[in-house]
Amino acid sequence: MADLTIYTVGWICTIEAELNAAVLFLDDEHDPPEDLHVNDNNSYVLGRIGKHNIVIAALPFGEYGLTSAATVARDMVRSFPNVRIGLMVGIGGGAPTSLNDVRLGDVVVGSPGSGTGGIFQYDYGKTIQDSNFVVTRHLNQPPQFLLTALSSIKGQYTRRGHKLESAIDEALANNPIELPGYHKPPYNSDRLFVSAYKHARDGQDCLVSCTDSSQLVFREERKQSGPKVHFGTIASANQLMKDAIIRDRLSAEKNVLCFEMEAAGLMNHFPCLVIRGICDYSDTHKNKEWQGYAAMVAAAFAKDLLHNIAPNRVEAEKKLKDAIETVSGKVDAISATVNHTHGYLQNDEARERFKAILKWMAAPDVSSNLNKALDTRQEGSGRNLITNQIYKTWKSQVNSFLWLNGIPGSGKTILSSIVIEDLRTSFGHHAVIYYYFDFADGGKQAFENALRSLICQLYGKFQIVQKFLNDLYDTCTNGQEQPSTNSLQAVFAEMARSIGELWIVLDALDECSTDERSARVLPWIKELSNSKQSNTHILVTSRPELDIEKGITAWERNKYATLVANKLIAEDICAYIKAKVRGPESKLMERWKQRDDILNKIETALLGKANGM
Repeated sequence: MADLTIYTVGWICTIEAELNAAVLFLDDEHDPPEDLHVNDNNSYVLGRIGKHNIVIAALPFGEYGLTSAATVARDMVRSFPNVRIGLMVGIGGGAPTSLNDVRLGDVVVGSPGSGTGGIFQYDYGKTIQDSNFVVTRHLNQPPQFLLTALSSIKGQYTRRGHKLESAIDEALANNPIELPGYHKPPYNSDRLFVSAYKHARDGQDCLVSCTDSSQLVFREERKQSGPKVHFGTIASANQLMKDAIIRDRLSAEKNVLCFEMEAAGLMNHFPCLVIRGICDYSDTHKNKEWQGYAAMVAAAFAKDLLHNIAPNRVEAEKKLKDAIETVSGKVDAISATVNHTHGYLQNDEARERFKAILKWMAAPDVSSNLNKALDTRQEGSGRNLITNQIYKTWKSQVNSFLWLNGIPGSGKTILSSIVIEDLRTSFGHHAVIYYYFDFADGGKQAFENALRSLICQLYGKFQIVQKFLNDLYDTCTNGQEQPSTNSLQAVFAEMARSIGELWIVLDALDECSTDERSARVLPWIKELSNSKQSNTHILVTSRPELDIEKGITAWERNKYATLVANKLIAEDICAYIKAKVRGPESKLMERWKQRDDILNKIETALLGKANGM
């Protein structure tokens, strides 16, 4: 019969794939335990890694979340009184950004930084795209000796690289039967979609239903083929994250690298390190193809880590059974917190107030302008702008301003829409707001309406700024009066200061009311750009109207940059004409397919007539 007192490391899994991966990395598997505590409902696998004796527990079949993880930990320390540390090892959803190149099969390790303990808990009321969330608390960091071991292994990986892939191959080769679902999937199955693109059909594989290649995010192939190990913040909730918009928002605001569902139930009461292999991108495009491999790479890292920890250092830690009453008492508290947060988000009064304020603001809906522009663009257009160094500098330079001007019909609105899409891909939807001035719509020509729209976009995205508009609503006798333009400017400035960094795209400034664009809009932009309390990146498109040009060029030269749309779209026009002349649906191609010389003349004539339009 196994001696339950020799086990000092508790290893907690969530699903079968994680349990199988953990067992595959044991150096020895011990006999199963027979004499568990009467109130212990867990099942266990016992074994050894190096000089550490490990007890592996999995959540009951079909159960997930904070409460379930806390219950498993509570029961574990009842039966295994000498467990000192915990490892939460398994799969999670990645949060890729331009700064954090997280990919499928990578490892994310929850470690302290930027004022967090490596894990923070959030909750949100819905699990569909565009839902809201509430950050509820930051959680304790892992024990110091685990952090020391992390520093050691980070140094080793930096100097010599890691051997996680070879460790996985060896573990699978040593298993008596083939486990095909645990090998690394093919490279082309790692597909990251733009945040706004939702999975087309529930229950249908992405390879079948999501075939629009223009919705894929281009990422350069890595120089090193193996998984990358990331150290940083992991977000934990009681529901599965499958919302790319909130994923991007949390990754930007909290530098989140990964999402999962169990760690927040453990961290404050079960000294625990969270290790996650990335199996999806926390969006609607869920699939299980990478789960087995992601579980394997997380387990491989956990084994590597244990080899960097001396057994006597683990034994010097406090026994976790001493905290059993705290863990037991917190199981119900965790459930209560989750239910309270959900109830807050569903509160009828709060929801009705939110609706009333948006109705009072009566902001014009400019999403139709964006969608129309994106629908009419030629596939692949805008590359010259997106790769332009002036544009790249504008994206990253503090308080930057870029004026994209061009003659009528030069594609400025298409380009501004491509910019919005590029910014969303780079920084997430939350950080990008936009407005389209529009000659064809009298409600979209006034500066005040532009302010209303931009404010409402922020109001719906950031809970931390809602108080500023709420206060203005109250000041206006609960919406019985209308705010002044100056008060709207003040609210927007407060919002920008609270958020910190924003990208703002204003299309067709020349279609704004003539008496406002140089007298009100440009001074407002200049004031935002000069603010030391916020970081705004503003891009404006317009015709090269004299008053706009004078207003902008009067600024200090280092305060603005300009690009001419006509020059940027020359290649796009060529591609468009070629597609129309030689495309499969072209009647010209049908008639003159044997006369390449005539087709060339047609293309040349059309290019000459286009003249940048």
